[in-house]
Amino acid sequence: MRTSPEAGHTIAGRYLLQESVGRGGMGVVWRAWDETLRRTVAVKCARPGDAEAARRLKKEARYAGRLHHPNVVPVFDFVEEKAGEETACWIVMEYVPARSLAQLMAERGPLTPEEAGSVGCQIGAALAKSHAEGVVHGDVTPENVLVTEDGVARLTDFGIARALSSDTTQSHTLPGSVRGKPMYLAPEVARGVPGNEKADVFSLGASLFAAVEGHSPYGEAAHPLEYLTRAAEGRLVTADRAGPLTDPLAALLAVQPRDRPDAAGALKLLARAAPPPPHVRDLLHDGRTLSLDPLTVRLPRPLRRRRRPLVRATVAVVAAGALTAGLLTFFPGFLPGDDDPGAAGSNDAKSSAAATGSAAGQPGTLGDARTADPCPLLDAAVLSRFGDIERDPDYGKFNRCDLLVKSEHGDEVAGVQVILEKEPAEFGDDVPTRRVGNLTVGTLEREGDDCERIVATADGGRIVVVGERHEAPSPDPCQLADAATDHAVGVLDRGAVPRRAAEPAAGSLARVRACELLDAGELARLPGVDPRAPEPDFGDWGCGWHTPDGDTGAEVVFDRDNDLEGDGRPTVLAGRTSYVSPRESGDDCVVRTPHRTYTNSTGDTTVEHLTVTVYGPQPTGRLCEAAEAFATAAVRNAAKRLGGG
Repeated sequence: MRTSPEAGHTIAGRYLLQESVGRGGMGVVWRAWDETLRRTVAVKCARPGDAEAARRLKKEARYAGRLHHPNVVPVFDFVEEKAGEETACWIVMEYVPARSLAQLMAERGPLTPEEAGSVGCQIGAALAKSHAEGVVHGDVTPENVLVTEDGVARLTDFGIARALSSDTTQSHTLPGSVRGKPMYLAPEVARGVPGNEKADVFSLGASLFAAVEGHSPYGEAAHPLEYLTRAAEGRLVTADRAGPLTDPLAALLAVQPRDRPDAAGALKLLARAAPPPPHVRDLLHDGRTLSLDPLTVRLPRPLRRRRRPLVRATVAVVAAGALTAGLLTFFPGFLPGDDDPGAAGSNDAKSSAAATGSAAGQPGTLGDARTADPCPLLDAAVLSRFGDIERDPDYGKFNRCDLLVKSEHGDEVAGVQVILEKEPAEFGDDVPTRRVGNLTVGTLEREGDDCERIVATADGGRIVVVGERHEAPSPDPCQLADAATDHAVGVLDRGAVPRRAAEPAAGSLARVRACELLDAGELARLPGVDPRAPEPDFGDWGCGWHTPDGDTGAEVVFDRDNDLEGDGRPTVLAGRTSYVSPRESGDDCVVRTPHRTYTNSTGDTTVEHLTVTVYGPQPTGRLCEAAEAFATAAVRNAAKRLGGG
């Protein structure tokens, strides 16, 4: 065998080499003729005698061969030819007559935001598909994005890709062994943390930043090590020419991985700012794998109302009934600040947790409630067989995390929630259980469109996993719940619930303790309620006060939704339009008052609000009077604790 292939050489008796069209770190790319199927293909060969290049080439074939998407260059074949003691490896791909994004930038200078946005949307769709199939690309750069004359973008070179299920808790590698191009590396990767799907999102943002600004988001440097240093320190420069892409790029380039959207969220942000032109959408609309419909849809996502009545604090917490009690949900990233009375451990320990999201502590435990992160207990790749998966990062209360299952048309058909709760799980005789390490897993019967699993933790708390069916046709909710539970148990069998990677926004209610928002004077409106015996919920993001018999009481809970309109009669409390809902769950009155409104990492409007519930045998009018007064006091007291009042 020739150690240096030449034009006219035939590979595997089938692929006739015609012309060298590129050269990279692993070897040479050729345009070739497939004599069997009579078509032009691209073939890439590893350098002769380079075992590492051969290994990477085989990995690229294995991972890229799993992906079928109009924005991913498909792999057709992998060939190993042996002659004597020498083996040559070849990967056979679709031939794409295109220039790389790097070549376009070199030839034309910076792209317009609209051009870069079109490319970004397409590569975002490719990454969403890749991540759903459990593959991290690991090297998203302008060199690995091909752009045709028609404006169609294709992602190529999965040579350093790896499976999402690979162990990401290994020790940091030395800077010299960091893989990828320093100009586009995510900060955590530059520090030696193995890259995951959020690192791919950062690299996409860095590539688009370079496309519109003409330089890396780390500025300009004379040596790659300088880029690596800036990346590791998270030193980014601001965009000057990004126009409508300014905000999406800021989200994609967030220094903390938890603050970045996933690939589907990145696609949504980019599509809203600078979608591909109609002719590109037409070329891509071929029905393959991941629909590009999100690029054309402009209507907001329908509200998903999944509120359940709060269980009164005096009611015994048992199996199924306990599932509805105070479902306090996920906030993307939270470590207690130095002024947080619940903070524990040194600043070094906090920094380590923030950098790694690691699950320190005894296996099978929740650990500190205000730093426990439910989202690592859910895995998009595990659920990808049920449909396209999208994370819903800001819905509900602060200790819940959701994954949504979407149809090929982009409709939400099902979902999975993971909820962390402080109350112990108590399983009845009719609930089958199994033991896994320090955990006990209870399997509840399906109730309508919901199917629930309870994981009793070693430190006396519980984790609720809920599979939901939203509309037909959809996956079986119990299959969803079982798949999600198995993954969560696998994570917990190795350690405690992982810690949140960052603190919440400065003005977020996640920084407040609900029990501090109503005092004895305010609670005197409810005779018999003991203000000295508040009952905090998980993370102190909810609190209840009640009479000894449990018939009368009040609750303050922090929550999030897409908007509050339609949640009751509007009224103005503490200068804010609030919504009063009498008899929402019987003898009660509920008031929802917005605290702050923001755009979350997937581009959706999110309203963080206080929900105040007053219940008891009193007339509804008196209950609502008290609820409105409590809401007014709670809103003002929250503002004071956050420095705004």
